[in-house]
Amino acid sequence: MSDDALPEPDRIPGAPHPREADRVFGHDAEAAEFLAGHASGRLHHGWLLTGPRGVGKATLAWAMARFLLATPQADDDGLFGAPPAPDTLHVAPDHPVARRVRALSDPGVFLLRRGGAGTSERDREKAVQEGRFSDMIRVDEVRKLRGYLALSATDGGRRVVIVDDADALNTQAANAILKMLEEPPARTTMLLISHQPAGLLPTIRSRCRTLRLSPLGADDMARALDQAGAEIAPGDAPAFAELSAGSVGAAMRLAALDGLTLYRELVTVLAGAPAPDRAHLMALADSCAGRGREERLDLVLTLLDLLAARIARTGVTGVGPALDLAPDEGVVLRRLAPDPAAARRWAQAVAETGARARHARAVNVDAAALVTDLLLGLSRAA
Repeated sequence: MSDDALPEPDRIPGAPHPREADRVFGHDAEAAEFLAGHASGRLHHGWLLTGPRGVGKATLAWAMARFLLATPQADDDGLFGAPPAPDTLHVAPDHPVARRVRALSDPGVFLLRRGGAGTSERDREKAVQEGRFSDMIRVDEVRKLRGYLALSATDGGRRVVIVDDADALNTQAANAILKMLEEPPARTTMLLISHQPAGLLPTIRSRCRTLRLSPLGADDMARALDQAGAEIAPGDAPAFAELSAGSVGAAMRLAALDGLTLYRELVTVLAGAPAPDRAHLMALADSCAGRGREERLDLVLTLLDLLAARIARTGVTGVGPALDLAPDEGVVLRRLAPDPAAARRWAQAVAETGARARHARAVNVDAAALVTDLLLGLSRAA
């Protein structure tokens, strides 16, 4: 079993851990492909779950783990006979397996993730106190997995290994995982999560069945946010799906930082370009300054990029956005970028302000001054 004494690097701040989600939304086709493999009695030993961050890869992996541990499957010896063919991965929340998985206490599942910095107990305790983690999964952690598999092999039960995420494997750890995929332990299924599969060893990719998860639509986003306990206004789910590019993780961050309101404030400021509303501009800039507001500043920069992209796209296509994320946003965007020439000006302004932002952050420029400069620079594109 994995060590759950450390803080959890695979949990989105303010959100439940993916293993605590009862349902998977938006990935029925991927679930059906896995269920078909299970029903065949020849389930592949390695599965690679890919897609953008936050779309539900880990949630699906944990649902697959619960299903495997709670559902018998025929093996080569016919121990269980012909298994039923379930049409869902869902396992009731009060099922013993579901309860144990939530508590990270099921002996059949091993979670491989980044550990605390350092190797001594003293260093590990310090890592817990400071919330620090290694930025990669090291080969020592894979050795723990190898020991777990050796010790648990005698009980004959099914085992599930979740690697969250495989992108964090260092070279030695990746080679150790590859060895396990090449010589898979009996009755063991490995579920690897990857945000950037192109960076993995080609041999790892070739030894896994790949499930490619897509961003969530508005309806699935609404259900996923409700399950995660996000507090959003009724009817705002489509806007969150658009702003987050279909990522529940990004949407949870937006909800926690009141990102939709922040985006609307940015639209209000730029609506007056080339002479933006100074009062709104200064208030917005000041709200990003000071200790503890680094996340808000990061979000402002992200939303500014998104807004500028929507403005430029409007100029190129001549059509406003399909969904207004702020009152009269389409009208504002068409005025700011009425034609392709205006779109090119906005694209150039984005490139210039982005370069200034990177430089300013590198030399620790005051956040309020940075936001003011960026907004004024973008306004000149109008």
